[in-house]
Order: sequence, then structure tokens, then C-alpha cells
Amino acid sequence: MREIVFDTETTGLDPAKGHRIVEIGAVEISNLIPTGRTFHFYLDPERDMPEEAFRVHGLSTAFLTGQKKFREIAEAFLEFVADAQLVAHNAEFDMRFVNAELAMLGLEAIAADRVVDTLTIARRLHPGAANSLDALCQRYGVDSSRRDKHGALLDSYLLAEVYAELMGGRQSALVLQTSVAAAAQDLGADLLRSRPAPLAPRLAEEEIAAHERFAATLGKAPIWSRYLTPEPEAEASRAVGA
Repeated sequence: MREIVFDTETTGLDPAKGHRIVEIGAVEISNLIPTGRTFHFYLDPERDMPEEAFRVHGLSTAFLTGQKKFREIAEAFLEFVADAQLVAHNAEFDMRFVNAELAMLGLEAIAADRVVDTLTIARRLHPGAANSLDALCQRYGVDSSRRDKHGALLDSYLLAEVYAELMGGRQSALVLQTSVAAAAQDLGADLLRSRPAPLAPRLAEEEIAAHERFAATLGKAPIWSRYLTPEPEAEASRAVGA
């Protein structure tokens, strides 16, 4: 199943108050595994950067001025997403901003039923516990040491790992591997039980003769002869001689 894990950074908390997206990052996953395809842009919000927002993500007005505008990457973003399900942490926040940007361009909003909110999943699995992205990374052993500030693409990568854990991804893979190994073992046992006679040798007669000539040079009692089952005639002759 193809899904897009994404995140945004913004100038503030409410697009209705004129706040804009300043960074968008997305990671494509298939059956919970990153495919290597990503989408990432810093964006010029065409407005100032409030200090409180700058402290969160470290993106200054000077850095963002001259970057692409959302209207310049909107089509590419929609093409990247296509018909995939979207995954975000506190998805309502990100989707309000994305849909506000699309609305300014006269484009159709992305429907809420296409979006999975990992915060909602985490709260259901861990009621009463801290469920921020940092807390979930710590809980599931996801390395977030590079995350000194919020960043849309890095956070998308981290969330993709967390999402896999929330969905039982690693545990499911372990169960699958165990099941496959057990099935293979059972299949092997069935094959052995269903084979009444050994398979015919695949060696050519010349190869067998060459091996016998080599074995003859090893003396009368090569070590592997201790483990061979005697031929019926040989066993009978030894019994008579005894």
C-alpha cells in the first residue's frame, strides 16, 4: 500500500490569521517501508517570520526570501501525492495549512478521509502518556539525535519509522518471518515423508568412476566408511565368515 508521510513548518498556528507554510517535506512508503522517493521544499511565505516560530524551526525571513512560493510547487506536490493516503502527526494542523494554500490557488482541498493522524493512533495506544514525535521516537527506539529543531523532511523520516511501529510493522515482519520459516520447515518435512525412495544420482558415470579411483588411493579404511550402511550381500558374507 502506497502512503505519503509528510510534515510542514509554518509562520504560526492559524492560516486564517495569515500564517503560511515555510517548509514542506514528504516521504513515500510502501507497506510501511520507505521507497527512497521524497519531496521537499523551503517556501517563501511572502511575509515576516514571527520570533516564536523562528525558535521552533530556525527558518529566518532572510533565508526564506527568494525560495519558491507554494504556488510554484503546488502542482508537483499534488502529483507526488497522487491518490496515496497521507500520514501526519497532529494531521489536522498540517491539513488546515495545506488546504488553505490550495484554496488560495483555487484548487480542490484534500479530503479528511484520505489522512491518517498518528497522534490519534498514539493516544489510543498510549492513553495518558506523552505522544509528541520526540516522545514516540524515545518509546520506540527511533534515533532522533539529529533533531535539534523541527524540520519537515527529517520529521517525515522519523514519523515514517514511528508509524511503522504504531502499526505493528516490525513485529508483524518478525511474525511473518517466523511463519515463513515454519512453513518452509513443514514443507521440507512433507517432501521427505512423501519420497519413498532416494532420488537418482545426478553425477555422470565418468564422475562416479573418477571419485572411486580417488577413494582407492586413500587406503582400505577412509574415515567416512565408518558411517556407511553395509550392503546386504557384504553384511551376509561377514555373518557367514563369523
